[in-house]
Amino acid sequence: MAPPLTKEQRSIEKELKDWFSQADRVAIAGIGNSIRFDDFVGVKIVQDLQGKVPKKVFLLECETVPESFMDEIIELRPSHVLLIDAAIMGLKPAEMRLFDAEKATNFPAISTHMLPLRVFCEYITKLAGAKIALLLVEPKSVEFGEGLTPEVALCAKQIVKILLNILI
Repeated sequence: MAPPLTKEQRSIEKELKDWFSQADRVAIAGIGNSIRFDDFVGVKIVQDLQGKVPKKVFLLECETVPESFMDEIIELRPSHVLLIDAAIMGLKPAEMRLFDAEKATNFPAISTHMLPLRVFCEYITKLAGAKIALLLVEPKSVEFGEGLTPEVALCAKQIVKILLNILI
């Protein structure tokens, strides 16, 4: 059982609830590298959501190549696309931020991806007409290794809880 949400997590929950308010069809894309500890957080969250979300929510495990899923996302015709990734933002480990892709000019992120997320977001927005946001989590470690650090693992559980509260 996850502990109650922190003040920051309640704030993110409110931001996400507002952002999803007009959602018709949702794509949630988890981004990350399974052999770089906390960089895997986005994929882990998507894995933990499997089988728990309504049919209007499509889950994608993009790993380090979200650009490989662009056609699939476009074909889904989502109204909203949420990308979840680890990002080095200078925050405390496991702190998170929500960025509206249309309003953000610089996405702070570790670049393990072939195509910068900014370009990916612009492409999806143009071709799918979807609203896009990035939910970014500050990693504790992106060194080589498997599994999330305890702080980021707890944060991932809280994000799953938040998304389920909003999407169900």
